[in-house]
Amino acid sequence: MEFRGFSVLLGVLLLIHCSLQQTATRKKPVNKDTLRDSAVVELQKQIEEIVQDLNLLKEKQALQTVCLKGEKIHGKCFLADPLKKRYHTASEDCNSLGGVLATPASSEENHRLRDYIRQSVGPDREVWLGVNDMTTEGQWMDQTGSSITYKNWDTSNFRSPQPDGGKTQNCAAMTLTDGKWRDENCREEKPSVCEFNIV
Repeated sequence: MEFRGFSVLLGVLLLIHCSLQQTATRKKPVNKDTLRDSAVVELQKQIEEIVQDLNLLKEKQALQTVCLKGEKIHGKCFLADPLKKRYHTASEDCNSLGGVLATPASSEENHRLRDYIRQSVGPDREVWLGVNDMTTEGQWMDQTGSSITYKNWDTSNFRSPQPDGGKTQNCAAMTLTDGKWRDENCREEKPSVCEFNIV
């Protein structure tokens, strides 16, 4: 009988022990709102990634189109626009296409760009470049606001070497006869050339 009582007591203790273990390992009930919120956040994240991928594909497709129509030079695509416009309008038009007004970064790039533009708009013109000193007179910057490292100002005229326009001429243009740069009044209308970085 004692053995039987001991067995019952042992069984009850085992049941209590198992019950306590199940309670300890049992997870707290998950709030359905928390699950829904995390699912929505995950879906938003996936949608944003898909939109980024789609935009990248659109950009690559646009660049391929630009490169087919324009000229590829040193990892950039250039596209000439023969329509005469003021500097700011030309700049805005380049931005709307996903580029900026062109800024040659080397002598070779300047030379090749001049040759391409001459074929596109004619040899006896000037085109807007993405170089200006609108922010601070005499500090020529590119369209991103960075100081330019390469310059090709026309210094052949000893009386008036370029840039010479002071506060009235704040935008740079390339002459297509020799590829030299001149500072011009930004309100003048000239053809332009856009630059696109290849990704």
